[in-house]
Amino acid sequence: MKKHIQEIFNQSLQLREIFLNANLDILEEAIKSLAAALGRGNKVLLFGNGGSAADAQHLAAEFVNRYLIDRPPLPAVALTTDTSVLTSIGNDFSFDEIFEKQIKALGKPGDVALGISTSGNSRNVIRGLKIAQQMGLITVGLGGPAESPMRQYCRNYLTVTGGLTPRIQEVHLVIGHCIVEMVDRILFGVVKEM
Repeated sequence: MKKHIQEIFNQSLQLREIFLNANLDILEEAIKSLAAALGRGNKVLLFGNGGSAADAQHLAAEFVNRYLIDRPPLPAVALTTDTSVLTSIGNDFSFDEIFEKQIKALGKPGDVALGISTSGNSRNVIRGLKIAQQMGLITVGLGGPAESPMRQYCRNYLTVTGGLTPRIQEVHLVIGHCIVEMVDRILFGVVKEM
């Protein structure tokens, strides 16, 4: 059992290192774009399925409430939380449209659409990013495979390659926390440990 536990942690550490070596510049650019958008008074729309939906909700809460410092709330909405909207769109139209329709309703040029998909192939996430791009939103993708269909609709596509889904999700969470912390640093100064 100990050997397997160590293997899980080693896989996670290796995937984080691989990600950082391949994506540091892209991550920095995405952070600057998010900070600039929020600094202008724009909002962040976050979306994904399953564990990625949970990550979208988690990160929206970090922006709206707080992360490491008490600061003004930042406008962020997880498009995964309104069951009436999700089920009506899924029932009346298609599950593929659940994020696209919400972005059409809520998105404005200069806002940020942050789509999350460990496979990089989630049709509803891709459609959400595509309409966001067409509407003039800043598009950021947290994906898995480097050559995901998501890539073509993202200004910044952060790829976590070569791992199992749980390991990719772990890296996505670290990326999300890094984004929030660095946005706080840019907008509000040094983040102090609590």
